[in-house]
Amino acid sequence: MWSPEREAEAPAGGDPAGLLPPEWEEDEERMSFLFSAFKRSREVNSTDWDSKMGFWAPLVLSHSRRQGVVRLRLRDLQEAFQRKGSVPLGLATVLQDLLRRGELQRESDFMASVDSSWISWGVGVFLLKPLKWTLSNMLGDNKVPAEEVLVAVELLKEKAEEVYRLYQNSPLSSHPVVALSELSTLCAGSCPDERTFYLVLLQLQKEKRVTVLEQNGEKIVKFARGPHAKVSPVNDVDVGVYQLMQSEQLLSRKVESLSQEAERCKEEARRACRAGKKQLALRSLKAKQRTEKRIEALHAKLDTVQGILDRIYASQTDQMVFNAYQAGVGALKLSMKDVTVEKAESLVDQIQELCDTQDEVSHTLASGVTNGLDFDSEELEKELDILLRDTTKEPLDLPENPPETFYTNSVPNPRISDAELEAELEKLSLSEGGLVPSSKSPKRQLEPTL
Repeated sequence: MWSPEREAEAPAGGDPAGLLPPEWEEDEERMSFLFSAFKRSREVNSTDWDSKMGFWAPLVLSHSRRQGVVRLRLRDLQEAFQRKGSVPLGLATVLQDLLRRGELQRESDFMASVDSSWISWGVGVFLLKPLKWTLSNMLGDNKVPAEEVLVAVELLKEKAEEVYRLYQNSPLSSHPVVALSELSTLCAGSCPDERTFYLVLLQLQKEKRVTVLEQNGEKIVKFARGPHAKVSPVNDVDVGVYQLMQSEQLLSRKVESLSQEAERCKEEARRACRAGKKQLALRSLKAKQRTEKRIEALHAKLDTVQGILDRIYASQTDQMVFNAYQAGVGALKLSMKDVTVEKAESLVDQIQELCDTQDEVSHTLASGVTNGLDFDSEELEKELDILLRDTTKEPLDLPENPPETFYTNSVPNPRISDAELEAELEKLSLSEGGLVPSSKSPKRQLEPTL
């Protein structure tokens, strides 16, 4: 997840060459006019005003969409639209007009429009910097400062929809509650910085599609069940399931780590065998077996957690099926409201009459077709004999079913004697080809082979 201390203000700049209207490079007179400042009022010359606004307003929004950003600044736009060392003098007026039409919104105003209960999860530091711009607006200053952050309203909605689909198509959607850190990692490719990620979350919260809660110092996000559903507040069941999921992940990571440790002990035993260090090899085997016992215990706990989660998911599915049945019963009652037995009998009679008529028509048509054909029964019999001879083939020589092999899982004896360990060590040595047991001495010894 991005660092909260990071100044996440990705510039909207970039070379727009090739994505600009043709007159950008071809019509010097036209571009000189478009780069000049607006008149103080539209009433002075409405034609010139509308011509400039019709050029710059769509260009500002399309440029932001191409850059994949929802946050704009006057300074960044001036840098992006430089032409032969000149910057457009009327961009501030364009942004003011977009603000008036609601296509842009001050970042601080957008956050103030979200109900305070939706942002209780804590974006305090995030709100501090834009506060001065809100204050200037309250004092009647409608100018757009070069550093003020504006939000493209429609682009933010599109980005929020993109993040929601991204979550729905990810493994995280198995449960509606997810850690904020996991969600930010998932959305890193869609949200270029932390501030954009928070704005997207606020938009989703504004639409009542997600809610955020801080639990034991960690922020968790709950999504609505469906694309058109409203999210419900986080309850104890959500928190409990989330904690179970976290426990499952922790146990899985621990099992994987211990499995690597057991394999490492096995490799150490092999190296000790090759070096002729019998006692060291035995200690490594003992460590391997202790690790395997810990893995076995963790597997039992992991199975328990997964079993509980399976039951929870099954209960949720059962509830969905119950709701579907309930809705189906209601729909059936409505559809059968005007149906009576008399109407049903009349309908059956009509259907039977139509079926009889259809049978008569089909019989007539079939008789006409049959009478028009002249089949030679002898030729048909000959053709049938040929087909029967062609289809008579030798049976396939299929192999017999292989004998069934049964596998059993062996669990190491918690108390293993040194003799058993030596036997396992001898097997390990033989499999490696590194040691050959002595058959003359009753007491087995390990000798390195040349």
